[in-house]
Amino acid sequence: MVPLTWYLLLAAALFCIGLFGVLARKNAVAVLMGVELMLNAVNINLIAFWRYTGLNQLVGQAFAVFVITVAAAEAAVGVALFISIYRQRNTVDVEALDDLKG
Repeated sequence: MVPLTWYLLLAAALFCIGLFGVLARKNAVAVLMGVELMLNAVNINLIAFWRYTGLNQLVGQAFAVFVITVAAAEAAVGVALFISIYRQRNTVDVEALDDLKG
């Protein structure tokens, strides 16, 4: 059986890669991909803790399904916003979108 620490290290590495993608990228699509990586790291933690704490309860799996649903909705809304911004400004550069003027 694989120890819990391996799953936690994998999730921590995945979360750090996602955080770096959010903080270092200028492209809005790359930022969205970083957020998705961080949400997947959370899912790994939820399922790993569920596996090692209580097999009779499906709480970890229920939370993981909820996080997947939120991630899908976030991706759909994010892509819709990026398409709208690209049509108005011809760029998806995050630094170019610093003002709220129309």
